[in-house]
Amino acid sequence: MRSLLVFSLMISNLFFSQTQLNLIPYPKNVTILNGGFSIPETLFLDKDLPKQETEYLKKSLSSDLKFQTTEKGKAQLVYTQLKKVNGNNQNEFYSLQISPKQILIESYTKQGYFLALQTLIQLFENYQNDKNIPALKIEDEPKFAWRGMHLDVCRHFFTVDEVKQYIDYLAMYKLNTFHWHLTDDQGWRIEIKKYPKLTEIGSKRKESMIGAYVDNTFDGKPYGPYFYTQEQIKDVVKYAEQRHITIVPEIEMPGHALAALSAYPELACTKGPFEAATKWGVFDDVFCPKEETFTFLENVLDEVMQLFPSQYIHIGGDECPKTRWKECPHCQELIKKNNLKDEHGLQSYFIHTIEKYVNSKGRKIIGWDEILEGGLAPNAAVMSWTGVNGGIEAAKSKHFAVMTPGAFCYFDHYQGDPQSEPNAFGGFTPLDKVYSYNPIPSELNAEQAKYILGVQANLWTEYILDFKHVQYMIFPRLMALSEVGWGTADSKKYKDFENRVIQQFKILDKKKINYAKSIYNILGKVIPSANGVAYELSTSQNSNGIKYTTDGTDPTASSMPYHNAIPVSKVMTIKSAYFENGVIKSAVSSQQFNPSKTTGKKIVLEQQPSENYSFGGAFTLVDGIFGNQKQLGKTWLGFDGKDVVAVIDLGVKTQFSEVYFNTLENKGSWIHLAKSAQVSVSDDNVNFKMIKEIGKDEIQNSKGKVKLNVGNQNSKYIKIKIENAGIIPAGNPGADSKAWLFVDEIGAN
Repeated sequence: MRSLLVFSLMISNLFFSQTQLNLIPYPKNVTILNGGFSIPETLFLDKDLPKQETEYLKKSLSSDLKFQTTEKGKAQLVYTQLKKVNGNNQNEFYSLQISPKQILIESYTKQGYFLALQTLIQLFENYQNDKNIPALKIEDEPKFAWRGMHLDVCRHFFTVDEVKQYIDYLAMYKLNTFHWHLTDDQGWRIEIKKYPKLTEIGSKRKESMIGAYVDNTFDGKPYGPYFYTQEQIKDVVKYAEQRHITIVPEIEMPGHALAALSAYPELACTKGPFEAATKWGVFDDVFCPKEETFTFLENVLDEVMQLFPSQYIHIGGDECPKTRWKECPHCQELIKKNNLKDEHGLQSYFIHTIEKYVNSKGRKIIGWDEILEGGLAPNAAVMSWTGVNGGIEAAKSKHFAVMTPGAFCYFDHYQGDPQSEPNAFGGFTPLDKVYSYNPIPSELNAEQAKYILGVQANLWTEYILDFKHVQYMIFPRLMALSEVGWGTADSKKYKDFENRVIQQFKILDKKKINYAKSIYNILGKVIPSANGVAYELSTSQNSNGIKYTTDGTDPTASSMPYHNAIPVSKVMTIKSAYFENGVIKSAVSSQQFNPSKTTGKKIVLEQQPSENYSFGGAFTLVDGIFGNQKQLGKTWLGFDGKDVVAVIDLGVKTQFSEVYFNTLENKGSWIHLAKSAQVSVSDDNVNFKMIKEIGKDEIQNSKGKVKLNVGNQNSKYIKIKIENAGIIPAGNPGADSKAWLFVDEIGAN
């Protein structure tokens, strides 16, 4: 009997040692020990545990456990506060030791204790059915000091209870910063007692845009008044503090100010009248940099800083058109008086003025990377969103930066096949892409890297109407962000992370949290093949369960099983789904192909697309897939201020008489149709002969679906230049900024 018990313990310990813990973020150091802690019906707690944090533990596990306080000698959960050594900044360090008899947490601070509780909660949740947690020792602390999530409550508003739930999600996965986007063109959401019209007028709009932006459709329903009172904000700040989360408020300036101007039009360069925006996008009317405006903003910030104890106050600074400033006599005089170079210098003057005031109150400013325009304010930190260059520039000049590039950290982007996802802003940021992100740019040396505070993901809510949709967009991507910020993400072990995510879904289900199941869906990838392209299918599950059709009908359990990449040699629609035991388990994925003589051929781009819209790289332009004009997801390449110059190698001399491409117009998002296009041919890839050229009018008449009759050609290489519209003209959103050029398929027949 004793031998049997020993053998049983050996098997149990072997199981624990070979099984990676289902923890997110994964701890820095984990050691699995012999034995395990049996989960009791009642957990005895040391009566001297930190009270506030321990109440959180009890509430989190109340459905599974009972709790009772007792003397330390009889307690199963005990805590030791470590003594800080001079210079020790390990506020978030913790040690968690689980033995068969006891759970011991050690940390330097209550914040460290709270983080240990998050790990402990996940362990209890994961092993509740087994009633036995493996004995272990964890020593853990994060790599980055700023691990944040942003929430836009201006485009669509969320209640105090919903904001608190959002904060709880951050706490669950050890994020420590909540960026609260409180003001924008579409609504002012914070009570300012000195300026009551901000919420009386600015917190409502006459209607809202619905559906895809290109549809230009509105619901005709008044929205608001929606805002948070100062008492509500104090309540939320206290709630976050209890979870060791810092709230960083954002008050947008000098742009994104229409809601404020609707209440106080005298703060603009023109007389107005103004109204809170009903469309999404960027608008020309911004704060005018005059004394009256600065007095207003200083008074607003006084009340904001009384409500929020955060070290940083976010002042926006992004997407500020200079149209009104160029036409404003006061602004032009200010530029001359202060020897500013131009309107970008005036933006820098604006930010400097605000920073000086915020610094005088003992706080610091942080802003989107456009605050670099005209020169960075002395103590400002940068939130790098347009890419990584803003963060690199800040760090090299010894300014702190938070990395939040759109390509990896914008959770309003699609996370699965756009055809099976809710309407989203655009882009394509699936779970594995978030997980692959390294917040330290390779361009920085070790000393410069110290200025990277951390990482943050942003959730803009133009297309997110309710809180269930908020949950859907952040989960499970928040888990990937959590591990990236903690510093234990390893893209080489993505599959292991994905398995842990799937296990975490059980916890989300229990908490009734909505989440995207995109990782279960079929992932399609176009690859070159001998006869053009082939369509490769995969899933996070067993690929043997994939069934597909090529005639456009929905797959069933009796459809063709997937084994190898599907050849595409003609117009076809491939539909696929994942099945288990004859039951469909995923959404049906659908992809239409329209191959041409360029499909699958080698293509080289002179300039690369923006990282936000670069899925598939140059090959996306010859993959046989037409982009959906309402979904800027996987099938479009986006070029910020750049022309598209592509050379396609047909392999051999090939006859064709038509060349086509698609370009896109969405002026509210700064996307403009191409200005011109040229097609040239060559047999040696050196000497090209232009065979067709068209201008702006012809492209506009085609509405972006450009088909060019090039006569009878017989060539090996096709070169096409699609010219960007250049600087956006006055009267358009984003005036004076570089236009975006979006292109999808370049074909020939």
